[in-house]
Amino acid sequence: MDAARFWRHLVAHLHPARKLLDAAALARIEAEIVAVEREHAGEIRIAVETALTPAQLWAGLTPRARALQLFATLGMWDTAGNNGVLIYVLLADRSVEFIADRGIAQHIPAAEWTVLVRAVEARFAAAEPVEACCQAVRGVAQQLARHFPSAGGDRDELPNQPVLL
Repeated sequence: MDAARFWRHLVAHLHPARKLLDAAALARIEAEIVAVEREHAGEIRIAVETALTPAQLWAGLTPRARALQLFATLGMWDTAGNNGVLIYVLLADRSVEFIADRGIAQHIPAAEWTVLVRAVEARFAAAEPVEACCQAVRGVAQQLARHFPSAGGDRDELPNQPVLL
């Protein structure tokens, strides 16, 4: 196990996601999701996690693997069009991951998300967490609108509230 990573995660609990993103910030992010989901037939969710547990660190859990776990736990795969996208932020590792369901992955390769992921990570590094989340939502929405335009009357299949862990 990487000792530096362990300490980063331990210290991260001093500044939990709930302090970083208060109720007003969460409401703004949720409103952004609601607004952009009118433009496409996909589903977007955000999960922001402060740090991993010592057991997860000991097991060598990567941010990507954790994002995949949460994709399943949050039921992101449970959409009619298989077109959900999870935006996962692991604060202790300063890492952002986008997990796209198989319907989206057929049209948008993971490499295409890289530029947006780096821009969102930079916003988090600049201590702009709300704008980072909103930028991520808008960027994902642009891709979804291109490949999954709204057919009108699309049903909101997943909750829009950000998840803080």
